Amino acid sequence: MTHFIDDVAHATKAMRALFPQTPLQKNEYLSDKYSAEIYLKREDLSPVRSYKIRGAFNAMSKALASGQKPKVFVCASAGNHAQGIAFACKHFGVKGVVFMPVTTPGQKINKTAAFGGKFIEIRLEGDYFDETLVAAQKYAKTAGGAFLPPYDSVDVIEGQASVAHEIREQLTLPIDYMVVPVGGGGLSSGLLKYYANCSDRPDFRLTEPMGGRSLHTAIENGGLVTLPVVDNFVDGAAVARIGDNNFDILKNVPADKVLGINENRICATILELLNIEGIVLEPAGALTVDALKDMGDEIAGKRVVCVTSGGNFDFERLPDVKERALRFEGLKKYLILRLPQRPGALKDFLNLLGPEDDIARFEYLKKSARNFGSVLIGIETKATGGFENLFARITAAGFSFRDITDDETLAEFLV
Repeated sequence: MTHFIDDVAHATKAMRALFPQTPLQKNEYLSDKYSAEIYLKREDLSPVRSYKIRGAFNAMSKALASGQKPKVFVCASAGNHAQGIAFACKHFGVKGVVFMPVTTPGQKINKTAAFGGKFIEIRLEGDYFDETLVAAQKYAKTAGGAFLPPYDSVDVIEGQASVAHEIREQLTLPIDYMVVPVGGGGLSSGLLKYYANCSDRPDFRLTEPMGGRSLHTAIENGGLVTLPVVDNFVDGAAVARIGDNNFDILKNVPADKVLGINENRICATILELLNIEGIVLEPAGALTVDALKDMGDEIAGKRVVCVTSGGNFDFERLPDVKERALRFEGLKKYLILRLPQRPGALKDFLNLLGPEDDIARFEYLKKSARNFGSVLIGIETKATGGFENLFARITAAGFSFRDITDDETLAEFLV
């Protein structure tokens, strides 16, 4: 497979006409926190703020070099892949048509349009991505275009492997662990295939959101599986099915080296890096840094590279990210309180709150009861573990309540 290393080197060199190599930075804060040498491969600092530009560029350049120049390049994407395709189309001066779901936020549509300029046409088709994908593939056939998949392509895999080529140029010291996110498998399969032919092979840890563990499920199943339900919060990595070409490379990874990461915990990591380090990461981009919490003592004294795969974070999501982080850290709870309908009852309840407790939400759910009323109440605290004492005080005072913080069904309708 030495030819693959050579092909990746050639692809990486060609990319320099488009963008400089992304930084590999030692992060002192994380290094001190985990008693290790933690490096971040900052794919969030590429021109489109993700690694997707690499695969898009390589696949497009190979198609153009084949002598059978397509009339148009076509893709289906609601995010980073679309932006990579748009940027590459403008670079090569070729026409591209990007299909996006009708529900795509305007910010992502506008960014894709800005990257592609006059060379990109955006078409909004379908309420769900599956419908968008079908429309894009149908258009590519009828228009004589080349459809560029986001990950299930040997040329895309080769392009994403340029991340590994750059890391080896930037850090000559041996790497003990490399932590890589997994969505459809383009980046992870590219890196594993590259290092499979290197003597300085790190120990890989692959990371998936808990709500989209398509690789872990496929490995345990011994074959590809399509997840029936996917939590799309980590939208850059929540994929129902790993690509065929990608799984062919990843299928022998031990299942215990594919880590599932809690979506709410990722939010705490996003805020931690934003507030302490000034690093803006999207949920998929924070997967690898968050995984360090699970690796713990295993990485103490070791050299670790985390690939931060993207930084396309829509700040309109920030309130939701804060909310999820507070819930995960046990600093915010939602209760349904059974409040006696008598004068002074509310005051009695409020007097139970501690000095670091704050009412974040208060709403009567049932106002017609004669003796008791149901109240939705959200409480924030700055004291870790403070709710245990508060709940004890509430119970001792004779109030009846139900904690619905982790009740997804009730929270969806009430919160």
